[in-house]
Amino acid sequence: MSGHGVGRPIEILLVEDSPGDVRLTREALKEGKVLNKLHLAQDGVQAMEFLRRIGKHTRAPRPDVILLDLNLPRKDGREVLAEIKGDENLRRIPVVILTISQAEEDILKTYNLGANCYINKPVDLEQFTKVVKSIDNFWFSIVTLPPDRGR
Repeated sequence: MSGHGVGRPIEILLVEDSPGDVRLTREALKEGKVLNKLHLAQDGVQAMEFLRRIGKHTRAPRPDVILLDLNLPRKDGREVLAEIKGDENLRRIPVVILTISQAEEDILKTYNLGANCYINKPVDLEQFTKVVKSIDNFWFSIVTLPPDRGR
C-alpha cells in the first residue's frame, strides 16, 4: 500500500495515434505501479470530444492528467493544447507533451504553450515514471485537500 489514502485511480487521457506508443505507455504505467484508468483518443478531434463530453463521450470522466502526442491526425497536438488551455473548464488539467526529439521540445518551450512538462518518445519508462510520480505527488496533494462545501 502506498502512503496516500486516495482510493481511486488516476484518470489519464492518452492522446496518441500510434498503437506501439499506446502499448509502451500502458507498460510504463504498470511498471510505475500507478493506479490508473487509461482512456485513449486517437486524434485531436476525439480528444476534444472526450474532454468536452460530446457524442459517445457524454459520460467521460474528467482526466486528472492528459498525455498528448503532438503529431496527430485531424487536429494536431498544438491545437489541442491551445484549446485545452483556452477553455476555462479544462485549463487546470496538467498536460504532459510527448515529443520525438529534444529539438522539438526546445522549440515548444519557446512557444510557451502552457504544457506542464515534456517527455520524449518512445516513452522512456524511467523518465515517464518520474514524470508520472511527480504528477502523482502533485495530484494527490491536491486531491487530499478537504472538499470545499461551497460556503
